[in-house]
Amino acid sequence: MGLSAGQLMAVGGATRLKGMMARVLLCCVALVIGASSARADAIDGQWCLGASHFEINGPNIRTPGGNDITGEYNRHGFRYVVPANEQGAGTQIVMVLLNEETVHLTRGTSAPETWKRCKPVS
Repeated sequence: MGLSAGQLMAVGGATRLKGMMARVLLCCVALVIGASSARADAIDGQWCLGASHFEINGPNIRTPGGNDITGEYNRHGFRYVVPANEQGAGTQIVMVLLNEETVHLTRGTSAPETWKRCKPVS
């Protein structure tokens, strides 16, 4: 006793469906992993040096002085001018993402400062 043509097609279709579902699941997992690593490879987030901290979210920054302003943003860098009501007013600040956990911040012509993420990216 063998399987009829209809039964063979049903078995083959179920096998193809399982394979397709597995590929869809694998693609979803890859997208989730890719999205989390993309966030880690960006300057966005909270950065600390001693008691000072700032937070970048796209072109928006909360400065160490507590001001919410807009600056020039790209995934691996940020630039802004210190607001009038903060120490160093008018100074250009340039930040460069060195790796997932480290930013070099330069104030005007001063030597770069090394800032670390306040909470490590996992």
